[in-house]
Amino acid sequence: MSMLVLSISMAVRGIGLASTLLSVLLLLLTLPAWGAPDTFVQVKTSYIPSEAWLLDRNGTVLAERRIDSKVRRLEWVALSDISPALQKTLILSEDRNFYQHQGVDWPALASSAWFNFWHINEDRHPRGASTLTMQLAGFLDPALRPKGKRRTLEQKWDQAMYAREMEQTWTKPEILEAYLNLASFRGEIVGINAISHALFGKHPAALDRAESLLRVALLQGPSARSNVVAKRACNIPAVFEDGEMPTCIQLQALAYEHLSSPSYNITQINLAPQLAQRLLLQAGSKVTTTLESKLQRFVIQSLQEHLRELDGQEVQDGSVIVLDNASGEVLAYVASNRDTSEAPEVDGIQGLRQPGSTLKPFLYGMAIERKQLTAASILDDTPMQLSTPSGLYIPQNYDKDFKGPVTVRTALASSLNVPAVRTLSIVGVDRFVQRLRSFGLDSLIRDGDFYGFGLALGGADVRLSQLTNAYRALANRGVWRPISYLPSATALSSRRVMSEQAAFIVADMLSDNAARATTFGLDNPLATRVWTAVKTGTSKDMRDNWCIGFSDRYTVGVWVGNFNGVSMRDVSGVSGAAPVWQDIINHLHHDVYQPKRSGNIGRSIPHGVLKQSIHYEPEVAQDRQEWFIEGTEAAVIRLGAYDDKEQGGISSILYPNEGTVIALDPDIPMEQQQLQFSARSQDEVVWRLDQRDIAIGNEVWWSPSSGHHDLVLHDKLGKELSRVSFEVRGSIDDSR
Repeated sequence: MSMLVLSISMAVRGIGLASTLLSVLLLLLTLPAWGAPDTFVQVKTSYIPSEAWLLDRNGTVLAERRIDSKVRRLEWVALSDISPALQKTLILSEDRNFYQHQGVDWPALASSAWFNFWHINEDRHPRGASTLTMQLAGFLDPALRPKGKRRTLEQKWDQAMYAREMEQTWTKPEILEAYLNLASFRGEIVGINAISHALFGKHPAALDRAESLLRVALLQGPSARSNVVAKRACNIPAVFEDGEMPTCIQLQALAYEHLSSPSYNITQINLAPQLAQRLLLQAGSKVTTTLESKLQRFVIQSLQEHLRELDGQEVQDGSVIVLDNASGEVLAYVASNRDTSEAPEVDGIQGLRQPGSTLKPFLYGMAIERKQLTAASILDDTPMQLSTPSGLYIPQNYDKDFKGPVTVRTALASSLNVPAVRTLSIVGVDRFVQRLRSFGLDSLIRDGDFYGFGLALGGADVRLSQLTNAYRALANRGVWRPISYLPSATALSSRRVMSEQAAFIVADMLSDNAARATTFGLDNPLATRVWTAVKTGTSKDMRDNWCIGFSDRYTVGVWVGNFNGVSMRDVSGVSGAAPVWQDIINHLHHDVYQPKRSGNIGRSIPHGVLKQSIHYEPEVAQDRQEWFIEGTEAAVIRLGAYDDKEQGGISSILYPNEGTVIALDPDIPMEQQQLQFSARSQDEVVWRLDQRDIAIGNEVWWSPSSGHHDLVLHDKLGKELSRVSFEVRGSIDDSR
């Protein structure tokens, strides 16, 4: 090939243009084939856009994310989806004999060579004669791309040979389609799809005549100024038979409007940007998710509308996640409110925030499962103080009021704080931490001493995604399974984290609108048109508020607050997050909205649960029917009676609490540091310490010894009634 180029060069300089062309043609006939170029299908298949797309379960685009920062290419566009006006303009401007030649336009090449020969010493831009096929060859083969401002003579020859071979296997429409998708139009923008969206926000099929002229004019100089592009567009001959050509004035105005900016913005669909950030990692990929675009749009709209209603109350941010109870598929994922947020890129669904009272259902469920409490048990909602390593802990209710004796049902549904702390003292902080971890709250990485009794009121950081899935486990009768963002036929692992009976009773309490009326009233945003179980929560200083709940088919979690941690103004879970939750739940169960779903969980009564008519003496609550785990039922509940089934209660250890650490002073005589074990029970009970019976009665004294101890309360027949573990530190025995 180098000898051929040398011969041509010598001919041009020595024997004249006519002889040169004749030599070129003769040599062309004797040259071997260039080699089979890639087929149209291969080129189209290897095309990789700079973007990636997040799709909903039905293939609708939810979000787009740019992956390749070096070039901007959108999806490949079929020729049938490109404006016919632009196709005509391109051919007339760049290659008017496109449909007649076989890759190389020899007359045009001769004319170009003649012009360039006679003006070889003039300071004029050389006239080109590259066909669209030859230009496409330059796009496809890196070796054919200019090494400087222009291609060498050898490259030009190779380009012609490549084009000749391409025309043997490609059709003209395929060449035109590939050219329009691979051509560089301006700066980093490649392809007709990208330039159409970048400059006009349109699909290529929608380009009008003036826009088509500008697009083609850009090919002659992608970096040219707007006035130069407009002038080139004016010089393109008329190709439109059914109307007038745009005037030069119109083209100048259009060019100035769309080409003057140094950067170009391609509008993207952005319904789930945070999820796209997590899942879209490869350019050109299309990731199908479990989300539903219509539901996603509704959730975004609902969150925006309700946050606007809180204008003036220092609320900017909110997040929502919707789960399918049976499958665990994520149906909606709205991680931030783009309209009001100062940090819309933050993912509030994965961020760590304090959950307030939303941990209470797991606490009461644990106590009911362990048969330490029932839904009918009485708890004191009166002032209390607990000793902790950091001092006294004095819990209060949200409304700064105390209700006196209340049932567990009322305490949970009305979100009373003091009864929850009393329950945690019965269950034990360490045990509760372990239970929350089993529900998938993996952010609780410290032991019970770190969290203390404040854990009953949300004194830990959790993620909305994990907490909502924990509620889904309650909806699924105590069985936890991971959530899924991608459709999968593979069965996901599962584990039982609460007994079916306890989960059923907790869900029933959370669904009781009458029981929550003590705090929220009967007319509240937690009441829905279908059966639902729901809990709100507000963290310290109103930095976060939550509403999480489930129907038999869906679980919805809502968080409202500020990503920067600024406190809201008079916004609680029931006024901030609950209206959003109610809106979404009602929408999910609206008659018009009927997405295809896997089976219905239903409200069947599990084995081992029974309903019992109960009466309170004195009348701290109205007579009613209540759910019990079999063996804990009672017909009469007497205040202060806890162990007898006829009297209605369960015996338990009041002190020490589970996980208590007792620090003794070695300077004080041991006989003055005796500890009192106390229990609540009407019948005779026996205390067993470290597997040895030590005393009988509700209150006994014990001389402490250092170490870990197991304390069991049992009846005179040996049946275990309650159990705690505690530790003694700093006794005189330690110094010996």
